[in-house]
Amino acid sequence: MYLQTNEPPEEGPRPSGRGGGQPAIWRGVEVRNVRLVFKKGVVVEAKAESGEDYLRKMLETDEGARRVGEVAFGLNYDITKQTREILFDEKIGGTIHIALGSSYVKTGGKNVSAIHWDLVKGMKNGRVFADGDLIYENGKFLDEVFK
Repeated sequence: MYLQTNEPPEEGPRPSGRGGGQPAIWRGVEVRNVRLVFKKGVVVEAKAESGEDYLRKMLETDEGARRVGEVAFGLNYDITKQTREILFDEKIGGTIHIALGSSYVKTGGKNVSAIHWDLVKGMKNGRVFADGDLIYENGKFLDEVFK
């Protein structure tokens, strides 16, 4: 599995990308065009257009930093521009985000890390499958999922 954060939607906000898209930001440091490759739930390859050294340093924080602590879909289609505040931007409709590092114990998460770094990806041209079935396409859940 891989995640590349530089694929902004064709219209509207552009989470995590080049060409004006929002970078992944951790403690004020910007990392652009992040590409992560996962094997068995662990980041095994990490690249970035800029800030790659910082990205790698953060992944070396501890063992949990290379694991996903959260996955969520942005569902607020009324947000029309990025704020560079992740607690808002991770909710932009038509996006998906993952957090590297610590998960939330209250939600049953078990990953422990000193970091929790949210990375947002535009899904205007993306697809998500669950148990082999297409459930999300072009920034929206398919109607059939809710029937």
